[in-house]
This record gives sequence, structure tokens and C-alpha cells, in this order.
Amino acid sequence: MVLSMAMSTDRSSSRFWGTFTRSERWGLSWRGRVVMASAILLSGWGLVLGIHPFLAVTHRAPAKILVVEGWIHFFGVDAAVKEFNAGHYERILTTGGPVEGIGASSSIYDTDAWQSAELLEKAGIPAEDVQSVPSRFVGRDRTYNSAVALRNWFREHYPNVGSINVLTEDAHGRRTWMLFQEVLGPDVRVGIISVPDPDYDASHWWRSSDGVREVLDEGIAYIYAKFFFWPPKAKN
Repeated sequence: MVLSMAMSTDRSSSRFWGTFTRSERWGLSWRGRVVMASAILLSGWGLVLGIHPFLAVTHRAPAKILVVEGWIHFFGVDAAVKEFNAGHYERILTTGGPVEGIGASSSIYDTDAWQSAELLEKAGIPAEDVQSVPSRFVGRDRTYNSAVALRNWFREHYPNVGSINVLTEDAHGRRTWMLFQEVLGPDVRVGIISVPDPDYDASHWWRSSDGVREVLDEGIAYIYAKFFFWPPKAKN
């Protein structure tokens, strides 16, 4: 009888000479769907709350050299002056390539590095303490190429540098930190200072178009730099 029941079950679970079969499967109940949806919503909300602090990281290193990304806005320049005066730094270096919108240029005066250095001097930093380190690269991967120019300058003028702090703006911090550390290598400890953007509330960045644009742009750029950017091998 058991055999006949099994054969009956087999016959009832297939149709059209075995072309179609019926099998038991597990599925989510309404409670399971509620739990799953709640978990997804909580994870998404955690991402919303945590993404900006992750990108706009500040982690200082004990350093005598402050590096300023030259493209920063006036609020970043003001923050750099305060950081330099309060941090007991000996020198402040500015990085950056040709100013956007002018194309290639052979003049250092058309670089973000030089213009930022000029702004720092006008803001009260002694000229002898400011050094521009321009790069000539035009196009993408500007942050990486600025770090390469800085590495080359260190090799020529300051080969024994052991640590620096890099000051940049807002959500750009995480990517800047990663790329500068990668370029300068393990012998140089890189700290990062991310200056908050006053145009929006960082704790509620999703309420502002400026905040949404900043987080989305920098989030995508960080993922690209972390997982899809393969820089050329450094030349000794």
C-alpha cells in the first residue's frame, strides 16, 4: 500500500511525461515579509545616517606639514589658516593642477595649487611658510595626480618626511585620504581633515540638493577609486 501511495504521489506530481513537475517550496509568510521589509528599511536608514560621516572623515596624524588641496573654496581656506595656526605646523603645501575651464597650461599661475597658496598668504600665512606643489595633469583622476606631484616634490626637497595632514572639503575626505596614502606609501603616515561645507547640514544631508549631490558624487567616486581604479606603477 505504501508503494502504491508513493506511485500515486509521483504520478500526481508530474505532467506531460515528466516535462513539468510539481515540488514543494518554502515562501515568506506575511510576517516574514514584514520582518524582511523592516530589515531592509533599517539597513537603508543606517546607510543614510552613516554614509556622510564615513566619507567626510577627519583623522589627524602628528605632523609638521599641512597639505591643502588647492581647489577648495574660501571656507576651506579659512579652515586651513586656523588649522595651521593651531596645529603647530612648520609648513603648508598646496596641491592641484590647472584650474578647470582653461584647459592645458604651462604656467604654474594657472593651477589650483598656486592660487590656493596666494589665498593663504593673503589670509595671513607668512609667504616663507607656504609652498605650492602644482601638477600639470588635465583630465580625470586629479586627486591621484596631485598626490603623485606631491610625492615627487618630497623626494626632491624633503625625502625624510614621516607624516602629513591633508586638508580637503567635506565628503571628498575619504577618497583623498585613501589616494594620498596609496601614493605616498607606508613610510609616510597620512592624516586627513575634512572641512564641513556650510551650504548644508551634514547631519541631514538628504534634505538639501547640495548635500544629496555631494554624497552621491563622492560616494560613486570613492567606489570607483577603491575598486575600479588601477593607477600605473610608481617609478623609482
